Amino acid sequence: MKRLTTLIFALALFLGMLTLSLRELRNWQLAEAIGYTTADSVDDTLMPGGLLTAEIPEKISLYESRETAITRGIADVSPSVVGISTTQIRYSQSPLMSDPFWRFIMPGTPRWFQEKEAVIGSGFIYDSDGYIITNAHVVENSVEIMVTLANGSQHKTEVVGIDEKTDLAIIKITDRGEYPAAELGNSDEIILGEWVIALGNPFGLFSESKMPIATAGIISSLHMDFGFQQSGRIYQDMIQTDASINSGNSGGPLVNADGQVVGINTFIFSGANSTGSIGIGFALPINRAIGIIDELRAKGFVDRNYSTGISYRPNTPRTAQLLNLGSTVGVVVVAVKDGSPAHRGGIEVGDLIVGLDGQKIQTDDDIFAYFNLQDLKRGDQLTLNILRQTESMAIPIVLGETVSPGQ
Repeated sequence: MKRLTTLIFALALFLGMLTLSLRELRNWQLAEAIGYTTADSVDDTLMPGGLLTAEIPEKISLYESRETAITRGIADVSPSVVGISTTQIRYSQSPLMSDPFWRFIMPGTPRWFQEKEAVIGSGFIYDSDGYIITNAHVVENSVEIMVTLANGSQHKTEVVGIDEKTDLAIIKITDRGEYPAAELGNSDEIILGEWVIALGNPFGLFSESKMPIATAGIISSLHMDFGFQQSGRIYQDMIQTDASINSGNSGGPLVNADGQVVGINTFIFSGANSTGSIGIGFALPINRAIGIIDELRAKGFVDRNYSTGISYRPNTPRTAQLLNLGSTVGVVVVAVKDGSPAHRGGIEVGDLIVGLDGQKIQTDDDIFAYFNLQDLKRGDQLTLNILRQTESMAIPIVLGETVSPGQ
C-alpha cells in the first residue's frame, strides 16, 4: 500500500513538471514568431488571452471623450463674443398732452419728451483692432455704449456706422489693443439641417457669467424673405434656426460646427403670450452682411442715393393702341434722361417695362413696391425686362447718378 502511494505521488509530480515545461516552450515559440526576444523585458509582456501590453489601447480621459464639434465651435468663437449695454434716447408722447382739453388749457407744453432707456444686446469682434458687428437696433440713438468681453473686462465703444435698412451696425472699442477676432464662414455653403450655435447675451446674463451664453440647434430653413417692415427695415434672405434666441441675443453670432460665423442673430417669432424663444429665430447671412459692413467701415453709411433716369406712365388700353405696344400690361417709358443709368444702358422712349429682375410689372404701383422692398444701393445692377415693339429684351443698368455730357 505504501509503495502504491509513493508511485502515485511520483507520477503526479512528473506530470506537473511536464505541463510547466510545455507551457514555457509554447511562450518562447510565440515570442520568437512575432519578432521579440527575451531582452524585450517590458513590451513583450503577455496579458491574459495572449495580448501584448503594446496592443492595449491608451486610456482616454472622460473629459476628452465628451468633446464634440459643438463644444470646440463654442470654444473657438467665445473669446470674440461681446455683451453690449447701451443707454438709448427714446421719444415718448405725453399722455396728458394727447388730450385736446389739456392742450387747450396748457398751450405751448411739449407733447413729446425724451427718456433714457437701458438696452442690452450682443455682438462679435471681427477685426483684431476692436471692430464689432452687431444689429442697428441695439446701438441706434445711443448716448453711451459699453461692451463686456469674455474675460470680464469692460470697454467704451464708438459708433463707426449704422444702416437702419438692413439692421446692421459696426462699433469700435476705443481702447487700443489687439482683440480676439472671430473667423467668418461662407453662408452660401450652409446645409439645411446642419448644427449651429447661437452665442450672445440673453437677458443680460453675459455680465453675470463673464462669458457668452450658448444655445444649439439646426438650420431650419434658408432664404426667408420678410420684405419691408413698419420700422423701415428690410429683412431678406434670412437664415432660420431653432437654436434659442432671446432678448439680448440680437447682434450675436450664429456659428457652424467649424467655429465660423455664418449669420448674425437678429429677431425671433414668439407666442401670443410670450416674449421668449419658441424655437423660431432668424439671422442675417454673413455673406450678405459683410458688404454692408465694409461700406459702413469705409464711409460710415450706405450710399443709396441713386437714380435710373426713367420717367414712365401706366400702360392703358388707349396708350397701348396709340403706341402700337401690343400689350396692356407694364408701364411705358415716356422719357430717358441724358447721361442717366437708363440712358447708358440703352433704354429708349416707348419701351414697355414688364419686369424688374424677373419680377412681373403690371402697374406703376408694382414698380414702387419693388424699389421699396429691395435693398438697392449705388453700384447695384438692375435688369429691366422690356418689350420693344414685338421684341422681348433684358437690359441691365447699373444704379448710380446722372452724368451730364462732358463730365
